[in-house]
Amino acid sequence: MSEPADHQGRVIRLVLSCFQSVPIRLRTRIFVSLFLAFYHLSPRRRLIALYNIKRAFPEKSMAEIVPIAKGAYRNMAIVAAEFFDIPRLTEERIRKEVEVEGLEHCVEALKKKRGLLMFGAHFGNWELEAIACSFLVCPAMVIYRTLDNTLLDRLVFSVRSSTGNKPLPKQQAMRQMLRTLKKNGVVGLLIDQNWSWQEGVFVDFFGRPACTTDGLALLALHTEAPVIPAFMVRLEDGRYQLVFGEEVEIVDTDQREHDVLINTQNFTRIIEEMIRKYPDQWLWVHQRWKTQIPHRTEKAKFARPTEP
Repeated sequence: MSEPADHQGRVIRLVLSCFQSVPIRLRTRIFVSLFLAFYHLSPRRRLIALYNIKRAFPEKSMAEIVPIAKGAYRNMAIVAAEFFDIPRLTEERIRKEVEVEGLEHCVEALKKKRGLLMFGAHFGNWELEAIACSFLVCPAMVIYRTLDNTLLDRLVFSVRSSTGNKPLPKQQAMRQMLRTLKKNGVVGLLIDQNWSWQEGVFVDFFGRPACTTDGLALLALHTEAPVIPAFMVRLEDGRYQLVFGEEVEIVDTDQREHDVLINTQNFTRIIEEMIRKYPDQWLWVHQRWKTQIPHRTEKAKFARPTEP
């Protein structure tokens, strides 16, 4: 190991140790206070969240929207506070602290021997979701976007891989995902972030066209691997419920562009339905609708799909 890499490793261990030394309840209170302070001190991000929520729920008043926005900041704070405990989690602890619904859908899907495509969103505690799945289903290949800061990226990678998952940057993902599915492994993707129009397709999300990755639909059509949604919902008492949905029926009419649109819309609709149930647990500060439909591109890339 090179000296710089070894130094980074020591720094990461020190950072984890420092945060882990703070009791989780106190740590959570500190993080929530900091994130709510940021809500008040950063008008740009606050206005993005309020604007997005208002557009998504036009029927709600500002008196209803503001608590959702603050709840989203609180949710991010809790995810961050709990992140540092991930390397110390065990299967016994997960089974004790997390209610599980629909695990049988994963079991049945893996019996098909085509692998499993599991998708979700930056919802609830998505970091804990990946860790719980590694214990309850099997360690997965998890696709992610690398961070600009090298040290922070390595810290996140270290934590995410601590229970057997294999984080993989999306730029290097396709061949490895195909190999994983061929070995009847699990590939996990979060598909709720904005993409450039060259990389995605436009589907309806809360009544607005949102550029969404077409990778999940392409993989499902190419490999015939079953697709299952998963969400880690935070309950009122602070515990969690890991919800595995039923296998999503994949539309395959041999019309590639049409099928990619329809399936991506269906995946996105499942995410929207979950967010509508727990609106304060989604990442409203993200500029999900930033990419606009360009004036000149292929019509099929942004045509709103209709049900088959």
